[in-house]
Amino acid sequence: MAEVLVFVDHVDGAVRKPTLELLTLARRIGEPVAVALGEGAGATAGVLGEHGAVRVLTASGPEFGQFLVVPKVEALQAAVEAVSPVAVLLPSSAESKEVAARLALRIGSGVITDAVDLEAGESGPVATQSAFAASFTTKSRVSRGVAVITVKPNSAPVEPVAAAGAVEELSVSFSEGARATKVVSREARESTGRPELTEAAIVVSGGRGVNGAENFAVIEALADSLGAAVGASRAAVDAGWYPHSNQVGQTGKSVSPQLYIASGISGAIQHRAGMQTSKTIVAINKDAEAPIFELVDYGVVGDLFDVVPQLTEEINSRKD
Repeated sequence: MAEVLVFVDHVDGAVRKPTLELLTLARRIGEPVAVALGEGAGATAGVLGEHGAVRVLTASGPEFGQFLVVPKVEALQAAVEAVSPVAVLLPSSAESKEVAARLALRIGSGVITDAVDLEAGESGPVATQSAFAASFTTKSRVSRGVAVITVKPNSAPVEPVAAAGAVEELSVSFSEGARATKVVSREARESTGRPELTEAAIVVSGGRGVNGAENFAVIEALADSLGAAVGASRAAVDAGWYPHSNQVGQTGKSVSPQLYIASGISGAIQHRAGMQTSKTIVAINKDAEAPIFELVDYGVVGDLFDVVPQLTEEINSRKD
């Protein structure tokens, strides 16, 4: 069976959930071979093997931590040359999409971004994408070379399947270009205790209707009751009510949770572009004609300051 390279997103050996989802998708089109790079790469083998990786290619070195993207691109290029896979899968993060584009250029292949599903095809893997505010679903494949595909988080379930997970050292020779852009400092992000926005299974977002930074406490309370991440529309971010790092939309982050709750968000195309692939969408808005209601699975016409606190109270009462 053809092999599929899976780029491992991990922090000091702790594998992040989108990688485990990629292993599920990889098994649909071949045998997963994981590529783990940087500090703690070897420590990923156990969990990767438990989720279907037949092999784990590892490479460590200061280049992966001290320089931007290019060392990862060159390591993946070395893995492609060593394995001759049918596809390379990466999570759809900002960094991974840059890695994917650079890799595809180097190996002379096409690239597909933000896929939400994968299946085997006669001429190679077929990727499903959702476009134009979920108005269209497209199926695409790379017609030349090794398919390089980034997949949105929460596009597939995490399915543990025991495999060998045999660790192999990946030989990588870095070019001068790999050391051209150096990381000179890092600042730890303040922890909120909530899940990462792009990886969360549930996202609760607030928009212009929240009407002030102090009122986002209502959105946060609902999110905390559900164990969810907090998002914000561009209008709320531009008004200074919530950090840009939490913006959902075309100029913010794309999310694809199992449940997305939009509160006080009109549903402009800019916002819809960032959340249209959510599995279930719920909107709360006092304007019955708001465009967001064209997209949702469930809509509540009402003042969010009446609806959201009641919803939070009901959720908390059922947890007792």
